[in-house]
Formats: sequence, structure tokens, C-alpha cells
Amino acid sequence: MAKTLITCDCLGSQTIDHKALADATGQAVRAPCTALCTRQIDRAAAALNEPDVIFCCTQESRVFEALAAELGVEPPALLDLRDRAGWTADAASTLPKLSALVAEAMLPAVPEKTMDVISEGLCLIVGPAEAALQAAEQLSPLLGVTVLLQEAREVPDTRAYDVIAGQLRRAKGALGQFEVVIDALQQVEPGGRGELTLTEPRDGGVSRCDVILDLSGGPALFPAHEKREGYLRADPDHPPSVAAAVLAASHLVGTFEKPLYVQTEPLLCAHSRAEQTGCTRCLDICPTGAIAPDGDHVSVDPMICAGCGACSAVCPSGAISYDAPPVAEAFRRVQTLAQAYLAAGGAAPRLLVHDAHGAEMIRLAARYGRGLPADVVPMEVSAIGAFGHAEAVAALAAGFASVSLLPGPGAELEALNAQITLAAVIAGEDRIRILDLTDPDALSDALYAESAPEPIAQPVRPLGTRRQITRQAARALHPDAETLPLPEGAPYGAVVVDTDACTLCLSCVSLCPSGALGDNPDLPQLRFQEDACLQCGLCVTVCPEDALSLAPRLDLTETALTQQILNEEEPFACIECGSLFGVKSTIDRITEKLQDHAMFAGSDKIRTIQMCDDCRVNAQFQATDNPFATKERPRVRTTEDYLSKRRDH
Repeated sequence: MAKTLITCDCLGSQTIDHKALADATGQAVRAPCTALCTRQIDRAAAALNEPDVIFCCTQESRVFEALAAELGVEPPALLDLRDRAGWTADAASTLPKLSALVAEAMLPAVPEKTMDVISEGLCLIVGPAEAALQAAEQLSPLLGVTVLLQEAREVPDTRAYDVIAGQLRRAKGALGQFEVVIDALQQVEPGGRGELTLTEPRDGGVSRCDVILDLSGGPALFPAHEKREGYLRADPDHPPSVAAAVLAASHLVGTFEKPLYVQTEPLLCAHSRAEQTGCTRCLDICPTGAIAPDGDHVSVDPMICAGCGACSAVCPSGAISYDAPPVAEAFRRVQTLAQAYLAAGGAAPRLLVHDAHGAEMIRLAARYGRGLPADVVPMEVSAIGAFGHAEAVAALAAGFASVSLLPGPGAELEALNAQITLAAVIAGEDRIRILDLTDPDALSDALYAESAPEPIAQPVRPLGTRRQITRQAARALHPDAETLPLPEGAPYGAVVVDTDACTLCLSCVSLCPSGALGDNPDLPQLRFQEDACLQCGLCVTVCPEDALSLAPRLDLTETALTQQILNEEEPFACIECGSLFGVKSTIDRITEKLQDHAMFAGSDKIRTIQMCDDCRVNAQFQATDNPFATKERPRVRTTEDYLSKRRDH
């Protein structure tokens, strides 16, 4: 069903051809207003009473939401066309970009997954006495406060909050469920006259709280502490920072919705097998420490996870995937933007991926500068770290000429750089880049100055997992290539076997988490399907002969989709029954080594090595020194035996 778009030229500062936009998008586009949020607010009120209406202005969202509340109707859907397309110094037509942005807005919304976090307002303040006690005075009317003093001293004469002394050994958890361990713990002795005193110190005191206000001025208690919800840190010598932290702490009481950023599939995880460590990509890259080993796989603590998305981008198997929104949604948006842009008559669009910070930069560049070029299509994501090499390559395969990423201040640049480096190797160095900029004018300058290469002639929109999409997109970008070399640590590649060292013990097969390595139940063979290989390294670790190594690459031929024989040998035929078993070279080698052994010398026992399991057991049973042999069983006595004995007497 078509939507109705309410447009506004914002006091004539932009031009909107509503008829052309309606033809290109298939939506009902009203003739633009001039001052929808002020003089023509009656038009907004009338539109709010209509179904399926989208207001093409986000700047005055507060005005439209207040109007909807006054009218008793649902707030309208909003779409920013002005800042992203209308306000630009580029003289080229913006119709293709406008069509792409409208098409993206028509995609169904994905519901957010959350969990409830309850904070009862139990706050632990750590720091020097002057700053900590002052903060406690401010927070005690609002929260249940305990002050941890690093050194025992005169205890303040108040019971409005608790005071303890000791050394904080460690802390774990997040908002609503912190747990701290304190050594040399001393608590207030509330009885008696005179000044309050402290108990004797003891180590290993365990306590729980909902909020930690760290005014110690020392190292943070947690990695990536700014992303740990419920943990507030400020320099005690900087009063404005302390005041801001105290204010933030005062609001951390009640029930909060915590987004569930990722979903896990433990069966797909290649972290370890048989106590041998394999893939550790997500563990190495997680900034908050939310990911931890859990047997053969890893687990994610949703309370600690800050949703940076880096784990989803680096996971080779899909065992961890971003879910706010799901990974498939990013591919759908990229393909929709490209398809709509090209369908509206545009050519060679460029994709700009950004987060909320980047959206603000775009707004500032549009209002005060040149804005975005007409062929740059912005795409806002909640976590830019989740936009990995697969998404970037898929965008190029969908028809974008280039992909630029604009990370915000909270982005994990190391992880993002690794993904873009991999994507650039697969797609081409001049097609994908990171714009590490903080100046809106510099952003506009970089985009206007870019000379993007020609886009793909025949765009494709692959489906499947991130691995499958990457491979299909790479094939479209390199139709004549067979293999692309990749950097060390890439999640695609081959397993190379030293056939002289390999004994076909198949230890690698039993531990391969993805099934890339396999055997042949009828013949001594080691088989390999390259498309399934995660390059986790487990096979290299467990190989007793050190016969395996990894070769990072992306095989674009059909061979990668089928099992190939890496090593095979002639099977040995049992000398008794002729059935095939084992490997001939191995049996011959064992026979040669043991023929002079004391246990086999001077007899036919050496022949048992050359027999299958059934024949070997039979030969041992028939041998004169049969290890299974026992004394002759006594004859069962019968009635005749008893009668004969009585006659004899």
C-alpha cells in the first residue's frame, strides 16, 4: 500500500519535484509546503488524521509529536530528505538519491529485542574522602549510598549513608548487578558513645551494588569503562566532571530496557574442540570483555555487551551475529538503496555509512556548508563496527561505485580498519575507505574530491550467510579471477597438506568444527571443502605430524564448493580375507619396525599386524598361546554319575 509523503521546501531553501519523486517511488507525494512546522501547521494537523503518512522532516520532530499528542493520534513516521539530499551545493539532480532514501524508509521496521534491568539505587562511591563524602551528601537523599575510603580515618558523624574503609581488589558486572571484592575491609561500629569507630580489617569482603561512582582518579576498574553501564568515573580534582557524574548517578534507579545487541549459535562456534583452542577472533577484539570462553564455544554477557558490533563482523562462522537490527537487515538496506537509485535513472552512486555522530555531521554540513554530493547516499547504522567486509563488498556488488565509512568517536577503529583492509583486498583498494574526520566541512571536501571508479556493470544481490554473500559478491566484482590472495588471519582460505608427513590419522577431521575436512569411509583419504573452511587453525594445532598449514585466500571457482582430495594412499588388503583396511604405507612401516621385536621374533605373530580386526581376533583365538584360552571346562555331572557312584559302594 502506497504511503503519503508530506514534504516541505523549508522556506524555499530546497527544491522538491514532487511529481517526479512520486513517479520514481510509486508513493503519493504531496506538493511541498513552505513552513509546515509553523505557518502551515494546519496542514500537518490534517495529515496526522490520515493513514500511512510520512513527514519528510526530522528537525522539528518534537513539534509534530506534540501536535499528535494534542490530537490524540499516533506520532507520524519521519524521514530526513532535506539534510541528506535537499541542502546541497551539487547542481546534479538529487532525484535518484531521494528515491533511494524513500525506498529505504519503506522497508518494514525490525522490532528491538530488550531485557529489563532493575536498579534499586544501591551506589558505591570510591575515592578520596573530600570528593567521595561530598558526592555522598548529594546522592544520599536519592540513592542508597556507601562510601569506600581508601584509608581509615575519622568517620563522619552521619548515618544518612554508610562509610567503609578498605582496598578495592576487583569488580565485575554492570548496572544493577555489580559485585566487588574488598580487602582490609573495615565497617562502622554503630554502638557506643562518642565518635563512630571502625571494625578490625578483614580481607575478601564481597558486596553487591547497582551503581559504582569511581572518583579515585586511578586506573579504570573495567576495560572500555565508558561503555560499562552503571559505572561512572570522574577526576576528583575536576569539579565539573564530578558534578556531571553525580547527576548521572542520581538517575540510575528504576527499571531500564537493555538492548540485546547480538545473538549466538553455539553449535557454529569454532572456538575450541577437545581442549584445543581454535578461533579467538571475537575474544581478541571485544573491547568490554563481554565475551568469554564457555567450553567449546564462547558466551556473551548481555549486561556487559555495549553493542559495538565488532564481534559480528569478525566471526567467520556466524556463531555471533549482530541483532539490533539483524545482519540480514543491513544487506537488505544496502541492496534497496542501490536498486532504487539505479532504477530512478542514477548512475555510479556512492555509499556513505555512518552512525548517529555522523548523522549530526551531515546535518551541520548541510546547514552551514556544501552538504553531501548528489551521488552520495547516506546510510545510518546503530553500530558502525557491525558493518564489516561482507557488507562493504556486497554494497559494491549491488551497484555502488565506492563505500566510505564515517566512524564516530566511540567506534572501535582497530577492528574497523581490519575489516576494511580485508574488504579492500577483496574488492579493490580504491573502492573502500574510512573517513576518520570530525569536521563537517572536511567531510564535504573529502566526498566532493573523491574520484570513484566505475561501478559494476551487472549488479547482483546475493543471498545467504555473510560468507556466501562475500563469495558471490567477489565473483561478480572479479568475473575472470579464480583466486584472490588474502592477508594473514582472513576467515577464508585453504588447508595445505604435506603429503610426505601426513599419515592420514584423521585427527584433523574429528576436530574440524565446520566440516571442511572430511574422510572417506571406504578409502584412506583426507578430503577438504574450501568454502566451509573458517581458517580457525584447529587442524594445524592438533596435527601430530605438523603436516598442515593454512593458506588465506578466496577461491572463486566452483571447486571451492565441492570436496577435494588433499591426501590419499593405497589401502592395505588383509592377508587372510582380503578386505581393505588401514593404509598400506603405514602397515608396511609398522611391520618393518616390529619384525625384530622380541614379541614378534621367531613366530607368525608379525602376520597379525597385516590382518583386519576380525581376522586378527580369530588368529589369536586359534593360536597355541591364545591369550583368550582357559582350562578345559569340567564335565557336567549327570544322574547316571550319581547312580554309578552308589552302585560302586
